[in-house]
Amino acid sequence: MPVTPVLAGTAFQPIDSAEVAARVAEAAEGAPAGRLPDVGGPEIRPFADLARAYLRAHGRYRPVVPVFVPGPGGAAFRRGVHLAPERRVGRRTFADFLAARLGEGVQS
Repeated sequence: MPVTPVLAGTAFQPIDSAEVAARVAEAAEGAPAGRLPDVGGPEIRPFADLARAYLRAHGRYRPVVPVFVPGPGGAAFRRGVHLAPERRVGRRTFADFLAARLGEGVQS
């Protein structure tokens, strides 16, 4: 694609899958507790920033174009209902993930 579309006005809270797995395993070993609290990664970043970091890490340079998603679903994402800012867990950032994945120092 000549451009990279991203959801306009949204942010994401990437979390390392190994850190999620550790939390799930920890919960599974305990007594039944019902629904567990939501968790997210250590940082919340605009979707456009994450896309640019990914492209840069892969040596690709193309415009990142915000796409407005209408309706209640789009509005919910723009409000950040999918984020857990009060429950930041883990230590591995998206930049750390990219660096490990590509085997080089990647700046976010």
